[in-house]
Amino acid sequence: MKKTALVIMAAGIGSRFGEGIKQLTPVDDYGHVIMDYSVYDAIEAGFNEIIFIIRKDIETDFREIIGDRIEKICASKGVDVKYCFQDINNIPGEMPVGRTKPWGTGQAVLAAEPLIDSAFAVINADDYYGKEAFVKLHDWLIHSHSHNELAMAGFILKNTLSDNGGVTRGICQVNVQTMTLSEIVETHNIVKTGNSAEADGKVLNPDSYVSMNMWGFPTEDETSKPAFLQVLKDGFVKFFETDVLDNPMKAEYLLPVLIGDLLKTGTHTVEVLPTQDKWFGVTYAEDRQSVYENFKELISKGVYGKGFLK
Repeated sequence: MKKTALVIMAAGIGSRFGEGIKQLTPVDDYGHVIMDYSVYDAIEAGFNEIIFIIRKDIETDFREIIGDRIEKICASKGVDVKYCFQDINNIPGEMPVGRTKPWGTGQAVLAAEPLIDSAFAVINADDYYGKEAFVKLHDWLIHSHSHNELAMAGFILKNTLSDNGGVTRGICQVNVQTMTLSEIVETHNIVKTGNSAEADGKVLNPDSYVSMNMWGFPTEDETSKPAFLQVLKDGFVKFFETDVLDNPMKAEYLLPVLIGDLLKTGTHTVEVLPTQDKWFGVTYAEDRQSVYENFKELISKGVYGKGFLK
């Protein structure tokens, strides 16, 4: 079967591990963290390589707490595990004096570029996506696509909200005839309002598609690297020539923004792969209990075994 890689963006994990690091908060009675579920679901779906994007200063702790355990599991299932490092200094220009903010998800994926030699998907480390999205994305990636075709897991807005405060989501305009993405608008402070949702007083359709930063990037054949990687490189150079000059302290190179720009220029298409699965995540400390209860229910229903990654 065609090789497919799952790239997990985990560089945002703090350099000091502890209860406050949301990516490492146990979400069940067996010590699993959200990444455990993502890796398990990806392997079940057919992905045969895992690439972790981390920072060099957390490598030792990451391997000790997460990586070594997952490596053993993956090795038993014939799945390769690789690491790369996101470095704030790895940029196509001069570092703005005083800049400490990371450059964003676009630069994170560029850190993995030397390791990527197959079709790949990208996810966040601290989001639970559910099984359906991994299956649909893998099954899309194993087929050949032209260089300008991409894919996105399309979640339903009402399935991605927190009970404890506002969240940011990429609200998507989707052509339902072709299931292709027309536009993506980063929308902040989305809150539940009964059976609906709103952002800063504006009512939103709770059944809208949203992006949860779960993307698919194909290859045209078995021997080529994904063409999107060159687009990503070129875009980062342009970003430094424009956005960084305008806002040197806070400008971020973000995947959804870049892909939205590609849609506007008409150079790329994005197929939306709909999923009805519910997103879980620890956006707020108060979310931890509800996330725990959600996973407890999934385990009780047999969706996951109690020791599924042992």
